[in-house]
Amino acid sequence: MNIQRIVIGFMLLGLAARLSAAETNTMVETDPHLQAGPKGGPSWGFKPAESRDPKLPNVLLMGDSILNAYRKTVVAELKGKANIDAFVNPYHQASPGLNEQLKDILTTNGPYAVIHFNMGMHGYQKGRIPEGQYEPLTRKMVQTIVDNARGAQLIWCSTTPVRVKDQPGQLDPEINGTIIQHNAMAAKVMAEFKIPTDDLYSLMTNHLDMAGAHEAVHWLPEGAHFQGIAVANFIKPYLESKQ
Repeated sequence: MNIQRIVIGFMLLGLAARLSAAETNTMVETDPHLQAGPKGGPSWGFKPAESRDPKLPNVLLMGDSILNAYRKTVVAELKGKANIDAFVNPYHQASPGLNEQLKDILTTNGPYAVIHFNMGMHGYQKGRIPEGQYEPLTRKMVQTIVDNARGAQLIWCSTTPVRVKDQPGQLDPEINGTIIQHNAMAAKVMAEFKIPTDDLYSLMTNHLDMAGAHEAVHWLPEGAHFQGIAVANFIKPYLESKQ
């Protein structure tokens, strides 16, 4: 009887550990601005290409719900040119385990000809990223990507502008001010690594008419489509150079 109790005890401990790990790895967003994306928001996680042609190069898109909205357009625009995987996530540079997860994704999947990435929107809340740590944490994240990219061409995508909710034509002075600062610090890091910038921030600042009427962060379907075309066009020359 004692042996049975011991065995059951170990089984329960193992189950508790697995549940704890699952909770740790669950991708959660608490900011109401970021919870609901187009059509109810994204399903976080790694999204492999729906079909894969082994003769074509692989492309990885990494980003948040903004990416989730435009990735179908990228897939359509690059059809016959590349297989498109995506890592859709609510992480920021200070998220626990981010670099380990990036390493796992990059080494388990691919190899990729091009990696187009952004990790910026979910870090604007005060307290999420320690003061003065955005730039060094971004540098550490980029180093992780570089070390595990296996020769892929990296492209950094600037974080899109944030508006005043219910006033889509007006940029939020506080939140968007943080986005501007973070984009500038990230651009400095990308220059150090000689990584080109796909500047969606500037693109969409000039197209605030494509913003959702009751949204601070997300965009109308035509805005997401517009971004997807821009991203695909930015990627195309690098695919051709790789081939």
